[in-house]
Amino acid sequence: MHTFREIRSVAVCSLVLLAPTAGYAQAEIDEIVVTADFRERAASELPASISVLDADQIDDLALQHFEELINAIPNLNWSGDGHRARYFQIRGVGELEQYEGAPNPSVGFLIDDIDFSGIGTIATLFDIERVEVLRGPQGTRYGANALAGLIYMRSATPTREFDGRAEVTVGGDDTVAGGIALGGGLGGSAAYRISAHRHRSNGFRHNAYLGRDDSNGRDETTIRGRLHWSAGSDWDLDLATIYAAIDDGYDAFALDNSYTTLSDKPGRDAQKSIGASIRAEYSGWKSTTLTSITSFADSDIDFSFDADWGNDDSWAPVTYDYVSVSDRRRTTLNQEFRLATAAWLAGLYTMRLEEDLATVNQGEYYDPFYDYADSLDDHLSSRYVATNIALFGQYDFEISAVTRVSAGARLERRTTDYTDSTGLVQGPSETMSGGELTLSHDHSTAMTSFISLSKGYKAGGFNLGFVPEDRRQFGAEALWNLEIGVKSVFVDGALRFNASLFRARRDRQQVRTSLQLVPGDPASFVFFTDNVGKGRTYGLETDLRWWPRDGWSMYASLGLLDAKLASGRDQPHAPRYTLAIGGSYDHPDGFFAGLDLAARDEFYFDVSHDQKSRPYRLVNARIGFGRNDWSIKLWARNLLDERYAVRGFYFGNEPPDFPDTLYTRLGDPRQVGVTFDKRF
Repeated sequence: MHTFREIRSVAVCSLVLLAPTAGYAQAEIDEIVVTADFRERAASELPASISVLDADQIDDLALQHFEELINAIPNLNWSGDGHRARYFQIRGVGELEQYEGAPNPSVGFLIDDIDFSGIGTIATLFDIERVEVLRGPQGTRYGANALAGLIYMRSATPTREFDGRAEVTVGGDDTVAGGIALGGGLGGSAAYRISAHRHRSNGFRHNAYLGRDDSNGRDETTIRGRLHWSAGSDWDLDLATIYAAIDDGYDAFALDNSYTTLSDKPGRDAQKSIGASIRAEYSGWKSTTLTSITSFADSDIDFSFDADWGNDDSWAPVTYDYVSVSDRRRTTLNQEFRLATAAWLAGLYTMRLEEDLATVNQGEYYDPFYDYADSLDDHLSSRYVATNIALFGQYDFEISAVTRVSAGARLERRTTDYTDSTGLVQGPSETMSGGELTLSHDHSTAMTSFISLSKGYKAGGFNLGFVPEDRRQFGAEALWNLEIGVKSVFVDGALRFNASLFRARRDRQQVRTSLQLVPGDPASFVFFTDNVGKGRTYGLETDLRWWPRDGWSMYASLGLLDAKLASGRDQPHAPRYTLAIGGSYDHPDGFFAGLDLAARDEFYFDVSHDQKSRPYRLVNARIGFGRNDWSIKLWARNLLDERYAVRGFYFGNEPPDFPDTLYTRLGDPRQVGVTFDKRF
């Protein structure tokens, strides 16, 4: 019943937003283009469930990071296991954390063709041109790292005309941010764009024990560069680079589930990454195009936390003090070649991933009432290397002038090599396959429908570190997805509506779960992957965008989801509904305003327990004034100061009895600020 009430209340707000809509937009609306697929094409032509957020929507919906966009995308969720979102769930499929274990993501995450799957901490948004989310298995295009789907971010494209922007933000929680972007021609057929941005804030927590407001603070710097060169009439080259230095605190959990912490050793969630990609396209042959995509990324990730979340005064006279520290170094090198004509495409993909991990768990416990003492000093270092080689192909043909069939397949071989300081040696190899078969039909120039059957896959592997021996190995997983959808464009492009129904089956479903090896020792909490039989998922996704008249822009999205584990229980971080609606108005004289509402159902926090979040609704608002090349905007995020949880653990963490308790990490509270933007 509460689900209906949530949807109904937001629907009422939507009617208010849509009220002043007499007449229709006369200006031509730009077509939405998808770049993450094999071929760039209009979103209305792609037979898949996809959300595309352009630069205007990004500026309206977010302040700094991709996690602020998630509520606007149907059936997308994230795990707040860390300071910033880097673990995502699409249709309930995706990882919740990675404390120990070889990297094996279910959701692909790319920035300008650079692979950051599983380490999306660096997903800042300044000068980002578009964000694309492809839902459902991408068995042909992206293979093993995209069982659930793909998130693709693209920075602003260079142009030959000089342009730039500067932006300054100040806000609550001592937020200060600034950025600058410049671009233009380099003579001839080359163009460049560079941008730099830094964001700082205190992180919405007060550490009462240390008397600090910045123990969970944010310090996030991103520098991007892009170069486009048309080398003659046959070659196009695109170079993209990124440097990101995220140095965030991690002091997010409180014993009373509030914003007031008591940690005496606050943690750190930091990621420093450099990356580059080169996309080269040769079109000198009569009907065939050769594309090469090369990318490289090097990331150093430090993650630590106060495992007891308290201090000496919290537990006196008991001594209870634990910390956990992980240092991860990951490098990836990707190469893709493909040949394409109007009808067929064939390609080769290789990836090499290397990861070095060092983890330290330390602590001591003494209970004077029982004269019981214990201590922990565990060190683990490991090295993991994986090589993936894949062959893929796709063939498109027309049954008639309005009906098309597309068939794709991918064959992938993965080999691994792992060693660690405990003497464990692993090196499994496996061959996986996936693909898709799609039928699409144009009912008119305004409406297209499609039906698709696709198979995605995810490699099996092994669990690292201190896990029970019977949980060391786990097998590969396959996901079959049947989907039917419709895409429509009306009123000369001023009204766009997409909807899809899907049914999926997960064979040998991989689930990340946890186990506390030693009661009363929070650092003995181990995480491992296990197979749990067959899971099943079905649901609905809709997207609506409407430009009812000049100056007005409206959007709405709805995701309904029923995602089950083999046991019949709902999958974790898979809310039954995700709903977002909003609108904005730009007056010709320069005044503008916008309002956005997002609602999300309750969801289970994990597989290992049955604790749930609560449903929540978030309201964001903005109002401002702009003329020609400048604007000033007053904004508010979480305007109603809704208290909501983005991660939850259920275990004993309070001596001397250690009762099982639900501990939640809260999302950001209300924040108000001002942003000044200058274009030149």
